[in-house]
Amino acid sequence: MFRFIPRSVQNNTYRSVVNKRFSSIISVHRDSKEDNKNMSFEFNSENIKRADEIIAKYPPQYKKGAVMPLLDLGQRQVGFTSIAVMNYVAKYLDMPPMRVYEVATFYTMYNRKPMGKYNIQVCTTTPCQLCGSDEIMDAITSHLKIKPGQTTPDKLFTFQEVECLGACVNAPMLALNDDYHEDLTAEKTVELLKTIQAGKEPKAGPVSGRDTCEPFSGAKVLLGEKPFDIRTVTRSDL
Repeated sequence: MFRFIPRSVQNNTYRSVVNKRFSSIISVHRDSKEDNKNMSFEFNSENIKRADEIIAKYPPQYKKGAVMPLLDLGQRQVGFTSIAVMNYVAKYLDMPPMRVYEVATFYTMYNRKPMGKYNIQVCTTTPCQLCGSDEIMDAITSHLKIKPGQTTPDKLFTFQEVECLGACVNAPMLALNDDYHEDLTAEKTVELLKTIQAGKEPKAGPVSGRDTCEPFSGAKVLLGEKPFDIRTVTRSDL
């Protein structure tokens, strides 16, 4: 976004200022020790079987439609979507590598740099922010001593700030790898991190004790006798 600021009122000249925007998303590949064009990659035997099962769902002429799930398989095997993973998937699907690069750099689900064992994604979109996501961000930053886009020195956690993860009714929340942890407070978030640091796997879902998305105050509808199930009705009931 550009905004114009008068440099001198007398001579009516103006200069433009561009607001800086920062992102942890890598859109352009740069060779590194952990990710370079000389590294090789192949699916393991389990993922080859899964990849072939996925490709079989598509007509032969459209097998390139399997590019997203195959990139996900590669990412789960390596820990991130490396250039070697992208080139391998391109060859596996008979696609130009650039077409695979376009997909991997467009979707934020593909991590383009080495990640920690646990990927913490904190939602800070409006519903979560209104319910205290800033406190969650501060708690993680303070406890792990890292900022969004960074990984802890022990490679245990990678911390990311993300857009809506679709659990607005249980805000604030975060995703820990594939699991959601909801109804968070700063204290509960630190407890969650300490559980992992102790080598234990935390239970997914709301930390408040409520089940799924039920209201805190309890059920408001369908409080009477359970309605009959039409599948159990017999001719004699009619």
